[in-house]
Amino acid sequence: MSKPAELRDQTEDQLELLLSETQRNLFRLRLQSETERLEAPSEIIKAKREIARIKTILHLREIERARSAAPATT
Repeated sequence: MSKPAELRDQTEDQLELLLSETQRNLFRLRLQSETERLEAPSEIIKAKREIARIKTILHLREIERARSAAPATT
């Protein structure tokens, strides 16, 4: 699991790739959970938090882009 500061240093392409990998991992963990072979149930929670962190950083960058693209009205 990455720290938020490490995630902020990555490019958007890297974040998108990490997001898809983490989502695939979460799917595998949920599948293991249903088949009763999951060794560490806390891994599901960690994966969900990682996905939320990545999505938050991507959303904040999108907001910053929209603000910088819009002309300043003062």
